[in-house]
Amino acid sequence: MTTVTLLHPGAMGAAVAAQAVAAGHEVLWVPEGRSDATRRRAKDAGATACDSLDEALARSEIVLSICLPQAAEDVATTVADHAFSGVYVDANAINPQRMQRIAEEIRPGTVVLDGAIFGPPPSSQRAARVYLAGEADAVDTMEPLFMDTALHVRRASGGVGSASALKMAFASYQKAARTLAGVAHALADAHGIGDELTAEAQAMASNILSDPRYLPSVAARAWRWAPEMEDIAETLRAANLPADMAEAAAAVMSRWKGDKDQYDLELADVLAHLRSQGD
Repeated sequence: MTTVTLLHPGAMGAAVAAQAVAAGHEVLWVPEGRSDATRRRAKDAGATACDSLDEALARSEIVLSICLPQAAEDVATTVADHAFSGVYVDANAINPQRMQRIAEEIRPGTVVLDGAIFGPPPSSQRAARVYLAGEADAVDTMEPLFMDTALHVRRASGGVGSASALKMAFASYQKAARTLAGVAHALADAHGIGDELTAEAQAMASNILSDPRYLPSVAARAWRWAPEMEDIAETLRAANLPADMAEAAAAVMSRWKGDKDQYDLELADVLAHLRSQGD
C-alpha cells in the first residue's frame, strides 16, 4: 500500500483520489479551512483526514497537486516549506515554464514529476489518462498507484515540462475550438441560419487535430484564407460579436504567406514557418 497526500480535493482531485483508494492505497488530506463541499468530496473519495499538512506529508510517499492552475506555484511553495522527500506530482494545466519553476522550487530532496490529465474525472463509467514526465524511477512508483483503475498512467516523451507542453498543445485546440464554435453559432443565430450551420457542421470531418498531414494544404491556401478571415471579422463586428479570434486567425495565416500554393511542402517545414515571424 502506498500513502498519498492529495492537496486539493476538487472535482478532478477527488476523482483521482477515489481511483487510488479503489486500488488499495491510502489517500490523506487536510480539512482545515476547507469548505463543506470539499469535505464531502474527500469523504466520498475515501480520503483520510489529517490534522496538519506536516502530519500528512510525514506519512506520505507521494504528493498530488491537482488544483486551479493559478494556484499551482503557491501550492508548491507550501510543500517546499516542509521537509517532504518523496515524489511531488504537479498535474495541473500549466505551461512548461511554470512547471520548471515549480520543479526548482520543490527541490532539493524531492523528486518532481510533471503531470497532465486528459479526459473527464475518472469514474466507473469514464476513464481518463495522466501523462507523466520526469525521472523514470519516479514514474514507476505511480503506475501501481492506479493499476486496474479508470485512470491510465502514460509516460510523456522528454523531461519535466513535456507533459505540461502536451496539455497546453491539446487545450489550445480543444478550448479555442469550442469557444470559436460558440461565436460561429451566435453569428448564425443573429442571421437566422442556425439550423443550416448545424447541418453543414455535421457533414464535416471530425479528425482535424488527429491527422496533421492535411496542414501543408492549409498553409498553401492561407494566402486566400487570411482575407476571408478579415471579412469574417467585419461580419462579427456588425453583429456585435467578438472578432478577436477571426483577427488572430488572419494573423497566424500571414506567417504562411510564403507557402502560397506549395501543396507539396513537408509538414515539418509548415510547422517551422509558424515559429518564425511573418514579414
